[in-house]
Amino acid sequence: MAAWFGGTLANAIALNPAAGAAGDASSTGAVANIGWDRWTPVNAAAIGVHLVGSTGQLVGNMGRLRAQRGVATMAIAKTALTAAALAATSYSRAVGKKASDRTDVPASSGTDPDEATPPKTAAAQRQLSVLQWAVPALTGALIVVSSFAGEQERASQVHGGVLARIKS
Repeated sequence: MAAWFGGTLANAIALNPAAGAAGDASSTGAVANIGWDRWTPVNAAAIGVHLVGSTGQLVGNMGRLRAQRGVATMAIAKTALTAAALAATSYSRAVGKKASDRTDVPASSGTDPDEATPPKTAAAQRQLSVLQWAVPALTGALIVVSSFAGEQERASQVHGGVLARIKS
């Protein structure tokens, strides 16, 4: 989770703007694309590890899921955020491929076209300028929910949640 969140945030904050300092506008796309292409397999591995770990946690916590008030709601929220983050990541990659079809097109940064950027690439870059923030926002929210889930595993929370479930 940390790699998925941190890598996409770092690339949005540093790589995309830094690509604009490539020396000439035609090199900007190449610099951004090389960086993102190097990050993609690491990100895919991090996502895969997260999915395996989350599935294991879900299976391991089935008893708590049924017995402890609030755990099922948290699990649904975590699953929805994971699905949204996966969708945003996949869509970002698809749009990124459109932007990287030609690496020699002029641009202001990795996500900002300039007046000489071809229209299709410029449209993809404008989408990426929003998407580059969507993935870290969703994965950041997922980290928050996961932290809350960890707090629900404290013995005092388990006992209180189970008692609340029994009373209702």
